[in-house]
Amino acid sequence: MPETSHTLHFRKSSYSGGQTQDCIEVADVPGLSAVRDTKRREDGYLAFPSSEWSALLRSAI
Repeated sequence: MPETSHTLHFRKSSYSGGQTQDCIEVADVPGLSAVRDTKRREDGYLAFPSSEWSALLRSAI
């Protein structure tokens, strides 16, 4: 996991299904987006530069 000097505050992704437990959480800090599996938080997170995360979301729509 990349080091960040910011505290990551994760929230459930708006792209995750309503009441399902199969979802991801995201956290945003300046220049970075972090993603983790809600059910496996202890495994850590993946971090992406904000520009790459935005490109992924645009291509998924």
